Amino acid sequence: MDRRIYGLETEYGLTYVPSDGRRLTPEDAARHLFRPVVAWGRSSNVFLTNGSRLYLDVGSHPEYATAECDNLQQLIAHDRAGEAILLDLVEQAEEQLADEGHHGKLFLFKNNVDTAGNSYGCHENYLITRRMEFKRLTDMLIPFLVTRQLLCGAGHLVNIDDETRFVFSQRADHVWEDVSSATTRSRPIINTRDEPHADAEYYRRLHVIVGDTSMSETTQLLKIGTTDLVLRLIESGEIYHDLRLENPIRSIRQVSHDFTGQTVVRLMSGDEPTALQIQWKLLELVTEFVERHGAHHESVPHILALWERVLTAIETQNYGLIDTDIDWAIKHKLLTGYAAKNNLELSDARIAQLNLTYHDIDPTRGIFHLLQKRGLATGVVDPSAIRAAIDQPPATTRAKIRGDFVRAARATGRRYSADWVHMKYEEGAGGTVLCKDPFATEDPRVQELLAIMNQPV
Repeated sequence: MDRRIYGLETEYGLTYVPSDGRRLTPEDAARHLFRPVVAWGRSSNVFLTNGSRLYLDVGSHPEYATAECDNLQQLIAHDRAGEAILLDLVEQAEEQLADEGHHGKLFLFKNNVDTAGNSYGCHENYLITRRMEFKRLTDMLIPFLVTRQLLCGAGHLVNIDDETRFVFSQRADHVWEDVSSATTRSRPIINTRDEPHADAEYYRRLHVIVGDTSMSETTQLLKIGTTDLVLRLIESGEIYHDLRLENPIRSIRQVSHDFTGQTVVRLMSGDEPTALQIQWKLLELVTEFVERHGAHHESVPHILALWERVLTAIETQNYGLIDTDIDWAIKHKLLTGYAAKNNLELSDARIAQLNLTYHDIDPTRGIFHLLQKRGLATGVVDPSAIRAAIDQPPATTRAKIRGDFVRAARATGRRYSADWVHMKYEEGAGGTVLCKDPFATEDPRVQELLAIMNQPV
């Protein structure tokens, strides 16, 4: 596709730490967090004025799904806006709790594993054409996704054979199938549930649920950008190399646990390249594809250069090449440096705490954000773009229609409903508007709804 819609769904870890000994269950903490949302939205599942969706997911996980975006910087800005929106809810919830006699702090973590070993995800959405044979696409994309953790894993501490080791990915050990319609019971690499949120005659939504949540904007750019480029290569029909894996689930764990990238990945053809060799081959194919067809957006040269730099860093074991850009490398430097300085093993509880605090989204205590303030972690979007995305929808996609509708409807105080494709005024005439074009930025039918809503009762 020349122009693609992207979206990110981020589930956050939530916990309450009392200072007065009065604990809250995760359900109670979530209820307090979403109290302002329920007050105006009459639900814990709402769409916001920036076109995004905010809701409470299974397991009392706050989840923020970005509005439809059609460029990568826009997507990253809207994902970061989700952090700011949730931090505002945290501030309100702590004030309410204090008024009720609870003294403590709410913590939100942008990670993928809690201390009990439960996993929650960061799901990526890519609009693809319905003409593409889906099985062919997944067969060719899965080898990339299995080895992509070398590029954009969040880094994690895992006990392997009674030894605590630093690995590439938080999510890899919690995936059980290559493709499936399930999301929680048997987490797959690619979810096949066919919900395009668009005209199903023309479009399908590729739902990737294997990736780690990214704190680093640069890692986010590489994660989404490389996947988009590999998708474009597959969509073109020009890829001829058969990299289908014999056992993707075994391979994804082996790749994550081998910090050298030299793990052998057995292909269905019988070949046994390393994870690094698969990534080098895909980089070569994508680079040649871009040379033939040109870069479809201005970030492509940056993405290709960063892709090569990450592979070189792993191959040479010189992580200093990327230790301000890629989450796993930033965290590896942090944890190993702290352990060496304080003569600690990686199994020490203080290292585990550091590993978790890296993902705290509070800018006053979250270690990633503190590193970024000190210039030890790079970014790719201007802070002003993040601030704007808190309230304003993308101007180039259907999100603008939805965001403008929600804003106007909330201003009238009338009952309404909205989802990805539907908008409805609940208190009078007008019916439901179905907007199936994700690239549309205006719809006269929605304007008619707003006119009706603004009429005196």
